[in-house]
Amino acid sequence: MGAACARRLAAGGAAVVLFDRQAEPLQELAGELDGLACPGDVTCAADVDGAVAAALARHGRLDILINAAGIMLRTRFFQLEEDEFDRVVAVSLKGSFLTSKAVAEPMRRGGFGRIVHFSSTAGRTVSTLGGCHYTAAKHGVLGLTRALAKELAPHGITVNAVCPGLIDTEMVRDTVTPERIAAYEESFPVSRLGTPEEVAEAVAFLTSEHAGYITGAPIDINGGGFMG
Repeated sequence: MGAACARRLAAGGAAVVLFDRQAEPLQELAGELDGLACPGDVTCAADVDGAVAAALARHGRLDILINAAGIMLRTRFFQLEEDEFDRVVAVSLKGSFLTSKAVAEPMRRGGFGRIVHFSSTAGRTVSTLGGCHYTAAKHGVLGLTRALAKELAPHGITVNAVCPGLIDTEMVRDTVTPERIAAYEESFPVSRLGTPEEVAEAVAFLTSEHAGYITGAPIDINGGGFMG
């Protein structure tokens, strides 16, 4: 989904800076989009700060943050160990904090900013696939989104979250059997999986000037699977 967002924003004229732990696919996507690749770990403040510094050095400004980092693990509560809990929360929630912290000052100086975090339908209810740590992290992302939206609005910065349901990604296909996917699809009012490109379109709108009066909002993208 992060790659789909990068492609959509690049197609709209944005200069993209890509940040991910996997250096090789990151470089390939950066080459495709004429963007800047900054390999690093979203849970490491030094890596995050380094990527933001590289973005500012190349472009002189930073207008948009899309925080799509996340991992979904299915370990059940009685088998869940502390280190795994910490890892899932660190990627989704701490990563959202660190990236927001790093971009907020440049955005404040510019008087404009758009921050979009990735929560999930799990952040609105309980995860269909992930364990309690995944649900807890995604709920935390929504709390962080609301708090930052309130604090940053006076500086021209909006902060929103997208809440995808079951999207047709490698993570979902690698985690769920085709039979189970078919059963999930039948349970949704829109009886299919979503696509990364559909998520990217919602993100593109939230990062545009047209969405300036939307902040602190969770945007559901789930085919009607959750209507809260």
